[in-house]
Amino acid sequence: MSVSRREMLAAAAAAAGAGVVGTSNSVRAAEGYAPLMPPREAKLRLSSQEGPMAGDSLAAKLDNCERWGFEGFEVGGRGLADRVKELQNALKGRPIKISAICAGFEGWLIADKKEIRDKCMASLKSILSAAGELGSTGVIIVPSFNGQDKQGSLSHQEARRLLTGFARWDEKDRKREGALLAELGDHAAKAGTRILLEPLNRQECYFLRTLADAASICRDVENPGVALMGDFWHMTWEETSDLGAFLTAGDYLHHVHMASRRGRKMPGEDGETDNYVQGFKGLKMIGYQDFVSLECGCKGDRETAVPFAAELLRKQWAEA
Repeated sequence: MSVSRREMLAAAAAAAGAGVVGTSNSVRAAEGYAPLMPPREAKLRLSSQEGPMAGDSLAAKLDNCERWGFEGFEVGGRGLADRVKELQNALKGRPIKISAICAGFEGWLIADKKEIRDKCMASLKSILSAAGELGSTGVIIVPSFNGQDKQGSLSHQEARRLLTGFARWDEKDRKREGALLAELGDHAAKAGTRILLEPLNRQECYFLRTLADAASICRDVENPGVALMGDFWHMTWEETSDLGAFLTAGDYLHHVHMASRRGRKMPGEDGETDNYVQGFKGLKMIGYQDFVSLECGCKGDRETAVPFAAELLRKQWAEA
């Protein structure tokens, strides 16, 4: 039987993870820290973005969510303030919650021009306020996409300083003033939601590509309103182990995106390649409580593909 490099790394991460959970928790407990892996049972709470869900209207999409056992519904952030009442009314009496809010902001956070950063901050705060009204787990942000800054990108050190307020290990250099994520995190926490950093693959961004890097930024900011999410599509290209990536994210993880692993279509439409078991093992090990949401296209008929994807994910969760 042949074993791929990814499978070998996943197995190693699982073994290491088991050791880390026991050793790390006992050491951190002795030092007065909360355990990294809280003793809670993970849940598979299926969600879908508005686009992938079958249905030709909001009501029809929500009907299908209920019919196929989805608990969450993810919407875009653009114009969200004007949709709050519509969404609240549509969800009345349904066992469905708004999961995450996907982007929709203007500009980008790590622009070298202050006016672009200011526009981004203002639009994000508006979306965060609306997200709080809807009870959303968080607003997804990408600090910058490839090609957004045609005048030249900031270095990683400069970008990180903008986000966190410091860039070096020296404790004396931890100047929190002007840290963009701390400001957004305060606004998010006050609204009852979070900012969710999303790592992308290298074809889409030059900055922030792994869950470990996102977790280290969350650690540096140390703000209850700043967290991260994982996306199996991007993880396919950037992570050596799905399990290891989720273990690294730990309690900072508050949302997950799903897609097929080759074509970014509905889970299951790429055949045996669409295997998420190792990642689900990682989610179980950290006691994951938030949503797993479809963000994908669809090759076939959504009326067939969506429930098939839901059953595939439930089956693999049970296997994990």
